[in-house]
Amino acid sequence: MAAPPSPSAAAAVSPRSLPALLLLAALPLLLAPSSSAPAAAGGRACTYTLRVKTSCASPAARASDAVSVAFGDAYRNEAHAARLPAALARCATDTFRVPGPCGYGVCYLYLRRDGRDGWAPEWVQVLQPGLQGPSATATFYFGDPLPDRVWYGHDRCPKAAGDAASNTGSDSFRG
Repeated sequence: MAAPPSPSAAAAVSPRSLPALLLLAALPLLLAPSSSAPAAAGGRACTYTLRVKTSCASPAARASDAVSVAFGDAYRNEAHAARLPAALARCATDTFRVPGPCGYGVCYLYLRRDGRDGWAPEWVQVLQPGLQGPSATATFYFGDPLPDRVWYGHDRCPKAAGDAASNTGSDSFRG
């Protein structure tokens, strides 16, 4: 009669099956969502309302400049409009709808102007639809003509402790 296998013999693994076992053990870690940034509000899409007030000091009565906008939250859930679909008139407030991923509070906004008119926004407001309540509004103030062919705007997102010295909360260029 043969002796039953010892407990240590039952746990022995052949050297060829070791990589497969390591992969199986690591698979749950590889597939788990990152905890450093939450998913964009459950992966939902939102439509933001963008209100743009053109300065009364804007050089042209009706700017033909192509104006693009990008805005988002601290987790870089970003909405982008490659070109706002209307000429922006001096002293007027225009409203646009911009689709994008749902986020966690808009804290940065950049504008880009391409053209000769020297369009000057006074302010831009982003109304973010509320996921479980009223909408949140973020307003960004400008007042001067935008530089041509450069992303220009504000980044008020909270920074990591090591980045605190570089966050002045003022106008900045986006690279």
